[in-house]
Amino acid sequence: MRSGRARARAGRRIERRRSENSQRLRRGFQFAFAALNLWIGAEFYLWVRHWEAGGAPPPVARPAGVEGWLPIAGLMNLRAFLETGRIPAIHPAALVLLAAFLIVSWLFRKSFCSWLCPIGTLSEYLWRAGRRLLGRNFALPRVLDLPLRSLKYVLLGLFLYAVGGMSAAAVEAFMRGPYGLIADVKMLNFFRYLSGTAAGVLAALALASLLVPNFWCRYLCPYGALVGLASLASPLRIRRDPATCIDCAKCAKACPALLPVDRLIQVRSAECTGCLECVEVCPVAGALELRAGRRRRVPAWVMAAGIALVFLGLTGWAQLAGHWRTDLPDEVYRELIPRAHQFRHP
Repeated sequence: MRSGRARARAGRRIERRRSENSQRLRRGFQFAFAALNLWIGAEFYLWVRHWEAGGAPPPVARPAGVEGWLPIAGLMNLRAFLETGRIPAIHPAALVLLAAFLIVSWLFRKSFCSWLCPIGTLSEYLWRAGRRLLGRNFALPRVLDLPLRSLKYVLLGLFLYAVGGMSAAAVEAFMRGPYGLIADVKMLNFFRYLSGTAAGVLAALALASLLVPNFWCRYLCPYGALVGLASLASPLRIRRDPATCIDCAKCAKACPALLPVDRLIQVRSAECTGCLECVEVCPVAGALELRAGRRRRVPAWVMAAGIALVFLGLTGWAQLAGHWRTDLPDEVYRELIPRAHQFRHP
């Protein structure tokens, strides 16, 4: 039937789509955000090493953006904020960044994962490298794919259950305890002093990501599960027009989330990351578009501008309003950071 429909339309005059350069825009965001995170990581490492050496206040300031790597702290601060209406003083940037990424994903699909997240970027380039090396990628059979996809929601549910049971007072007590104050240092030390087990797990995930597109993101990432749920309320959808679609199935082949875009009228799935790869490869103007509602087309540059506006606007506001940096006396860091290995999660 599909080939018959394609042949029936072959004789019609087809208006070819002009490229919106959506993938150039997206890659620009990916590389810029990856570079930002590398700079933050380098500055944070130098800051930590200075305190470990027991010297005077370090020549570099602690980059508050490192709290973007503390999603649990962000969730805990969100829990406290919802109860008190106040942004907590310890790790406030974790809350601000979590809010920015949730808003981005609500407005522009799960675009945090495909436009901003450094782990998502690494995962994408791993499976692309695997395709170049092996000539193809692999998809798990449906009997495995569906239950494995639920794992990230199970992990998210466990985190939400644990955090949701805490009061604002309990959150503040945790954040002001030794572990909470230097949770960012503990996170850094996890990667600095990888155990053999942790290194083996990371190597296995990297290998799996070479073979299966976005293995970590698709099956295990609770952060991706959270922003995916937020994206279900997004006003934007990828919409296919059956009247102009020529059934070439290029969109489905291009979709890294393995969605059957060529068989849908609109893509509602929480797995859709708003990467726009399906739209970019569609050869027919109007056949596949990102739309707000049924008719209003949203160009790729509008999506890019919106993502930048939300991220820069919210983080800029937080800095101006004094809700960005964790301000602690130098004596706290001088005392706690050299002994970071002694502190365990309560």
